[in-house]
Amino acid sequence: LTGHPVSLRLNRTQDITMTGKRHPFFATWEAGFDAGKRLCALRATLTSNGGWSLDLSEPVLARALCHIDNAYWIPDIEVHGRVAKTNRQSNTAFRGFGGPQGMIVIEDILGRCAPALGVEPHELRRRNFYRPGQATPYGQPVRHAERLAAIWSLCAERSDFDRRQAAVAAFNAAHQDTKRGLAITPVKFGISFNLTAFNQAGALVHVYKDGSVLINHGGTEMGQGLHTKMIQVAATALGVPMAAVRLAPTRTDKVPNTSATAASAGADLNGGAVKNACDQIRERLAIVAAGRLGVPAEDVRFAGGMVTGLGAGDQRIAWPELVHDAYMRRVQLWAAGFYRTEGLHWDAERMQGEPFKYFAYGAAAAEVEVDGFTGAYRLRRADIVHDVGDSLSPLVDLGQIEGGFVQGVGWLTLEELLWDETDGPNRGRLNTQAASTYKIPSFSEMPEEFNVHLFERATESGVVYGSKAVGEPPLMEAFSVREALRQAVGAFGPAGWSVTLASPATPEAVYWAVRAARDAAPSEQPVPAYVGA
Repeated sequence: LTGHPVSLRLNRTQDITMTGKRHPFFATWEAGFDAGKRLCALRATLTSNGGWSLDLSEPVLARALCHIDNAYWIPDIEVHGRVAKTNRQSNTAFRGFGGPQGMIVIEDILGRCAPALGVEPHELRRRNFYRPGQATPYGQPVRHAERLAAIWSLCAERSDFDRRQAAVAAFNAAHQDTKRGLAITPVKFGISFNLTAFNQAGALVHVYKDGSVLINHGGTEMGQGLHTKMIQVAATALGVPMAAVRLAPTRTDKVPNTSATAASAGADLNGGAVKNACDQIRERLAIVAAGRLGVPAEDVRFAGGMVTGLGAGDQRIAWPELVHDAYMRRVQLWAAGFYRTEGLHWDAERMQGEPFKYFAYGAAAAEVEVDGFTGAYRLRRADIVHDVGDSLSPLVDLGQIEGGFVQGVGWLTLEELLWDETDGPNRGRLNTQAASTYKIPSFSEMPEEFNVHLFERATESGVVYGSKAVGEPPLMEAFSVREALRQAVGAFGPAGWSVTLASPATPEAVYWAVRAARDAAPSEQPVPAYVGA
């Protein structure tokens, strides 16, 4: 009204009520299996709740459709997606950008169908993994598909899955009102922005004549360790100690036209741009060093703050000395870097192409214990094996994997949005408006034993120092917890009982599933020939 800037500060209740959430999805499906318990076909329809405006609903849905296969080869597939307009806040992007909503469909299908098919859920999953040479439903070859089986086997080995499965069965036989469940699930998650144009980044790197380095890049640090990784990239590329590198705040007057720090691509894109700028500077400095060392420029090496040459004997030049020498020779000591992800193409009309640079793989095994009287559960142990390529920063990546997994546990088992459905003036209002009513994970939901292992010998070609993205994929490793809850609930019912589990599988939802399992008679078992949504 005044034409002047306004400061608006929402309290937590207002913020939770007004702001967009992850899109809720509703899925219907039919699945077919052959005699070897392999998926033959899937027909599904995914409907997302977009809220009152479209916002990012279309690309979120597109990504959900591209991830409905997760880690499984489905030779005959027909999947439809649609966005429903509703009288709620406008839903939007959240960690995984629709991928988790698509992947949970196939995991739910396999978890529900395994008892009807007379096979253990982990065996049904293993039999249907992608194999080398196969492609996704949208036509992208699944590169390094062999890593799925390798990561799965390593996770089963490190979690002692077979022995513990027998121990869980013995525990369940001895306890009537408390049951345990153990499950293992895989992850295959595509990395890149849906919109190809977003897969680019810039950087500006200054080397000062005293040898210090200042880097600017277009990524936003939000606690995920991006700045740490960028300093490491610059230090590695220039061969200097990390202490010599400083980082300036992200500003669009320094690095323009930045893409969002999203899609798990912050380190891939900005790291590529920082390395490109550093490589330019290093090539100029190599020419100066070559003249002093008496070797070709391609034989100059930068490491540990010293510059040496192949065949130059014991000659060494300190980094600050070389930089000062280059300055005196009027050599440019700054560079603008640029990176674009190569090999991407996507036909949005046909939903065909190669929208992802690569796939991140992982597997998680989780064990839970469920109280049959309340539905409350304990997460007794979680074991994760995750593929981050050649990690830029193992400690940062471990933190991202642990945090993503726990956040996924919250999404799948705790965080439930409830609206007032009574007749009256408050009808349609959000009831879960605060941390007191909207339960997020705390230390009590952490696994009592938590083991994370980075998959080794996992170099990824065409990316910065062979690394892989780590932001979003670990969230989906929490499917193992939901599937372990399904196993525990099934132990309350007759043998082979196929459990239908709500999502989120809150203690209340688990309680009602336990009631259904306990009340079931053996004659109520689903018919193996057909299992529908």
